[in-house]
Amino acid sequence: MTQILVAEDEDRISSFVEKGLRAAGFGVSIERDGLSALEAARTGTFDLLILDIGLPRLDGFSVLQQLRDEGNGIAVIILTARDSAQDAVAGFEGGANDYVSKPFRFDELLARVRVRLHDSVAETPHTDTISFLDLELDLKTRRVRSAGAEVDLSAREFALLEEFLLHPEQVLSREQLLSRVWGFNFDPGSNVVDVYVRYLRRKIGRHRVETVRGMGYRLTSHHNG
Repeated sequence: MTQILVAEDEDRISSFVEKGLRAAGFGVSIERDGLSALEAARTGTFDLLILDIGLPRLDGFSVLQQLRDEGNGIAVIILTARDSAQDAVAGFEGGANDYVSKPFRFDELLARVRVRLHDSVAETPHTDTISFLDLELDLKTRRVRSAGAEVDLSAREFALLEEFLLHPEQVLSREQLLSRVWGFNFDPGSNVVDVYVRYLRRKIGRHRVETVRGMGYRLTSHHNG
């Protein structure tokens, strides 16, 4: 049975989420403070973490940062009353996979849980490294090497490169990249994908990520990008 860890200190919300997830067929464990949630997530027994930001003892951002610093790749959905764009960006830069604001409908949360679980099963490779030509990404240590040299990437740049490495020579649309990398319903007119592709090109080489006009981007072995 798929196991979900819910880190939420409000009893009303944690009970509501727990009942809904159990009814949907998931195993659920509740933790009511950040330190307990961090220790539980470290056990490796959970497939997904629903993480409130405003936790006592250790806030959700700190929990997320420690997990990612340790190389823990558990799927994380941030659940918080804060709905500002700044908090959303902070969550994604910290390595969150998705973001749901309170108040929320349970069917929306459930849909996001299922998408993230599917992504982790379908797209996470069974090795610690992904490579293409002379690009190598280490999922455990979160390190990237390009042409033998280590490259320093932000959490979002790392996630974007990971998506490209999982689908080399395949055209990925901006909408696909938004969904898979950011997991958030940005304004369709947002240029966030283009901005991060530009950041990535500066660090790994412009020729590696090719623009396919009217379609999106692809990681390529050609030098005509």
